[in-house]
This record gives sequence, C-alpha cells and structure tokens, in this order.
Amino acid sequence: MSPFAKTISIKNKKAYFQYFLLEEYEAGIVLGGTEIKSIREGKASFVDAFCAFHNGELYVKNLHISEYRLGTHYNHDPKRDRKLLLSRRELKKLETKTKERGFTIIPVLLYINEKGLAKLKIALAKGKHSYDKRETIKKKDVERDLDRRTDGFTRRL
Repeated sequence: MSPFAKTISIKNKKAYFQYFLLEEYEAGIVLGGTEIKSIREGKASFVDAFCAFHNGELYVKNLHISEYRLGTHYNHDPKRDRKLLLSRRELKKLETKTKERGFTIIPVLLYINEKGLAKLKIALAKGKHSYDKRETIKKKDVERDLDRRTDGFTRRL
C-alpha cells in the first residue's frame, strides 16, 4: 500500500459558480517547511485566492494553508505568496490573456498526485454576471429535481 493512498483534493467550489472556466492548467507549487504536511491533513482554503504575475512568474496569492499542528517555531506563514511552476510557453500564453479585459487566473483544485507531489489546477476564467449566476442556480435545481424523480423515491400526493 502506497504512503499516499489517501487522496487529498481540496476544491474551490465558488470558482465554478462565480466564473466561466475557459482553460485549465496543472501547475506544480513551491512549498516550504511544514506546508506539505498541512496539505496532507487537508488544512487548506481557497477563500479569496487568486493568481497574479510578478516579474514574469506566476504566484498564487491568499491561498491559506494552515500552520502544521506539530510544527514549532519553524512553522510557515499561512497566507504567503507561493510560486507556481509552469512551462515558459504556458506562462506567456496566460500572461497575454490576463492583460485582456475581463480575464483572470484562479485556483480550482489543490491535490497530491500519485508521486506525492502537491499540484494546483488553475483556470483561465471570465467573471459571471448576476444573470449568469441565476441561470446556474436554475440548472442545478432542475438537475436535482430530475435526480429525485429518477431515484424511485417519488412521493405520491
């Protein structure tokens, strides 16, 4: 049995509601100290997280990785900026797209792959308007109702 048999995947649920996800990329993430231990415990949060370029390199900002509970004074800063590892071609493509109006890069999924490395799935996204969000809510409600009816648990009135 692999030491990484317990799969960790932390999802940014609000991203699917607030943005249209156009393209997705898988990026490595530079971690230091006790951060990987906290991720393996599932102690990360995407609230207000986003990606931004600085000197031609892509960083994820406001990704909260809680301090490791058994860490001492060597523990990490929970909200520090973390560098993302992508190919040069992908970085150039993303940088030109984000300079266009309305596009942003958001983190979608943080997981540990089969080799035990932390990976961050990021997406090039365009923000939804309020009427788009209402459409998303309607679609979810319709799907939920259809699932209830097809489960065989329909009530007779």
